[in-house]
Amino acid sequence: MDYKKSTAPANTITRDMMEMSENTGNIYETVRIIGKRANQISVEIKHDLEKKLQEFASYNDSLEEVFENREQIEISRYFERLPKATLVATQEYVDNEIYYRNPVKDKDKFGEEI
Repeated sequence: MDYKKSTAPANTITRDMMEMSENTGNIYETVRIIGKRANQISVEIKHDLEKKLQEFASYNDSLEEVFENREQIEISRYFERLPKATLVATQEYVDNEIYYRNPVKDKDKFGEEI
């Protein structure tokens, strides 16, 4: 899912963890799934921000010349207004948009994967 088109709220909201953990049956596994997805999203956001800011980077080594780049400031403000990665990941989990599996649970009684 594209984090820019996410319907995640910009502020944190209270959620019922027991209801969220019904699919996995374990609160900690649910948190782990959301946490791993949040890490993936934050890496993607960071990569996109660095790529956009590189377009406006100046490679002068002059310390005397300090100037304000309006485009960089607007890009930074845009990324600051985006919902945080954990909120996006939580919304994806609630909307069943995250694929996850547990290899330990996927093994049958003979130790072979199903």
